[in-house]
Amino acid sequence: MKYTTRQSAILLLSDGTIFHGKSIGISGTTFGEVCFNTGMTGYQEIFTDPSYFGQIMVATNPHIGNYGVNDNEVESAGIKIAGLVCKNFSFNYSREDSSGSLEDYFVKHNLICISDVDTRALVSYIRENGAMNAVISTDGTSIEDLKIALANVPDMKGLELASKVSTKEPYFFGDENAKYKVSALDLGIKTNILRNLAKRDCYIKVFPYDSSYTDLASFNPDGFFLSNGPGDPEPLSGAIEVAKEILKNNKPLFGICLGHQVIGLANGISTYKMFNGHRGINHPVKNLITGKGEITSQNHGFAVNKEELEGNPDLEITHLHLNDGTVAGMRLKNKNCFSVQYHPEASPGPHDSSYLFDQFVLNLKG
Repeated sequence: MKYTTRQSAILLLSDGTIFHGKSIGISGTTFGEVCFNTGMTGYQEIFTDPSYFGQIMVATNPHIGNYGVNDNEVESAGIKIAGLVCKNFSFNYSREDSSGSLEDYFVKHNLICISDVDTRALVSYIRENGAMNAVISTDGTSIEDLKIALANVPDMKGLELASKVSTKEPYFFGDENAKYKVSALDLGIKTNILRNLAKRDCYIKVFPYDSSYTDLASFNPDGFFLSNGPGDPEPLSGAIEVAKEILKNNKPLFGICLGHQVIGLANGISTYKMFNGHRGINHPVKNLITGKGEITSQNHGFAVNKEELEGNPDLEITHLHLNDGTVAGMRLKNKNCFSVQYHPEASPGPHDSSYLFDQFVLNLKG
């Protein structure tokens, strides 16, 4: 057996706390907001989810890389996380349909990763102290230099990031002969959302984040979709205006995550940055309309204001997060519009909430 010596690396939090580990081999320094995901599988989908742009991901699963990567299991073109922190990084992998190792995938996309970290202690610390900016360094940069650089990293609150991950030009997805046409505003859209719409007989035109309502309406769609994405929703004045115009014209509208928050803002409901946010594939949600529980995939650090929503006579809470009572879904009583703060398209799962796409298609039928 071949043994190799790996470079020491550190994770420095903005409050000065340091966690030590080993570099997986990519030398450098990376900055972002440190957060954690409790999912036990689906790491490649997490790494390529545009909603994670600008964030350093802590994996609570102790083994990362053990089943390699697959070219069909991506949510966007390339890795979107700023860096990875994990306990055990598997340089070897075993899965029949893997297309390569996670190490080679990280090298290809130049992703900096620190392993051999006490992730249980790190996650406990973040849970107690909240999400904060951090830096991973694997190249021996001094602590003092890292602290100076980290102090200049902007806070996620107030940060507009949709422009960093949105498509630059409109594109089509699905069968052009499909029964329904949907205009989607790309704030950081996941590919599996498009797959779920396409397999329900929808032909989708995806528009850049700064497109106008006129742009989206030019496709003459049966309905509109506002996607997930990274960053604070409040700076997205253009997207908020698009949502207002869609509702003004009483067109079918469905929003997921960042899109859900944009719809809230378009209706005068404020948003706020959560202490830690929800990131994982086992979050319990109650559907208040059916009374049923759902296990959901979630990834968000902002939420809509529950008290303001309850005080708005035109809006109704449809789903609640059972861990903390935050709003997980809402709908307009007098408009053909609903949205959720989680991912019904979750891959590899759970699939409890995939009915939401069916609900949207029913709305398209009019």
